[in-house]
Amino acid sequence: MTHLENFPIAELSVGLSKTYRKTLTEKDVILFAACSGDVNPVHLDKAYAATTPFGEPIAHGMWTGALISAAIATQLPGPGSVYRSQSLSFKHPVKIGDTVTVTLTISEIKERVKLVTLDCEAHNQDGKLIAKGVAEVIAPSEKQVLEMPVLPEIDIKN
Repeated sequence: MTHLENFPIAELSVGLSKTYRKTLTEKDVILFAACSGDVNPVHLDKAYAATTPFGEPIAHGMWTGALISAAIATQLPGPGSVYRSQSLSFKHPVKIGDTVTVTLTISEIKERVKLVTLDCEAHNQDGKLIAKGVAEVIAPSEKQVLEMPVLPEIDIKN
């Protein structure tokens, strides 16, 4: 994807659905911990995580939440959206190497205030439900097609 294209409020309809997919890497876990300050050893310490019911490090729950945010920002409604609220329930952990697919589906539109309600689900590569919730988003008024920004490469050093 080299461009980001949004769906302004006039182009939205109940039932419209889009997906976003990302595979969790160890680097993602470290960067999320660095950005958030959440250094729970269940995410970062392999020996500690081995003693938990998960048996290995898991992603921060809000990493999955961040994927929902990315799906809203890049897929539905896309650039120009304003993320207002999110309810989210975590069902299963995400482990390094898991590919998470977020599916957003419009369940309600309030055109006058441009408020869109999105049902949100995240599944892993095996189809297992990872997280489920509902988001409210203010949809953009105008159509936009933008160049996708190129993110810098980040080196992690201890």
